[in-house]
Amino acid sequence: MSTRIAFIGLGHMGGPMAANLVGAGYTVTGFDLVPEALAQARAKGIRVADSAADAARGARIVITMLPDGRHLLGAYEDENEGQGDGAGSAAGGGLLAASDAGTLFIDCSTVDVADARAAHDLVVSAGRRGLDAPVSGGVAGAEAGTLTFMVGAEDADFAAATSVLEVMGARIVHCGGPGSGQAAKICNNLILGISMIAVSEAFVLGEKLGLTHQALFNVASAASGQCWALTTNCPVPGPVPTSPANRDYQPGFAGALMAKDLGLALNALDATGVAAELGPVAAGVYRRFADEGGAGLDFSAIINDIRAKSDRTAGA
Repeated sequence: MSTRIAFIGLGHMGGPMAANLVGAGYTVTGFDLVPEALAQARAKGIRVADSAADAARGARIVITMLPDGRHLLGAYEDENEGQGDGAGSAAGGGLLAASDAGTLFIDCSTVDVADARAAHDLVVSAGRRGLDAPVSGGVAGAEAGTLTFMVGAEDADFAAATSVLEVMGARIVHCGGPGSGQAAKICNNLILGISMIAVSEAFVLGEKLGLTHQALFNVASAASGQCWALTTNCPVPGPVPTSPANRDYQPGFAGALMAKDLGLALNALDATGVAAELGPVAAGVYRRFADEGGAGLDFSAIINDIRAKSDRTAGA
């Protein structure tokens, strides 16, 4: 397979995604400012460039996995801007100027819808093609190549990207035009953040009422309480052996990222005038959780925060 791909941001998510492309026969050149990420990339057969712009030169496809819209727009335009994915990796920019006309830009970051559309406008103005393709599935999905991609793109650009996305994901959903992928991701993570709080509160309540974790899981996972936060990312150890709760809440999907994504959802709720009540509460819960030490833990560790506050209340 002769297609050359540049991958900018080789952290917890980007690194395994790029490695899967190498495994499928693509020639992948990557960049990240974190030396450990570069070392891991080399070990997985990813070519390492001296800068993001160097990685983009000669590539037919440029994939980015960056922390937020500011870094995305900076990476596209400015050699001195751009950072890697949520693992703290980073990458210099100048991607549009360094790339060739017609290059396909695939952004897998989670950013504000307005930033996604602004990025698309930059790409098109530069004579390139672009789409937003944020992901769901966490580190486990990135490693296994089973991510869900939510894609915002024109039909022709979606068709051009599909074969590459299928290497990294098990489900590719065309959500609409540019920015629609980010819109779907924000809505999805609003559901996820609220549901994890609900599941965690239920388990703490179950503990107080004398239920074992396994008993509650056996009931809720086969009843109307069933959801991904329960059956895949269960916030207590035991019922789902692969959940982060069984490895001291190492992410996974970090609390800082959930706080960020719910902040994006909160911005969208305000901008659209949706009369939401639970969304703003969930955003506040995760912002506080991240600020008070949960930023580097899996977002399911919110259960420990709920449990600790419950114990203090009971002892008051």
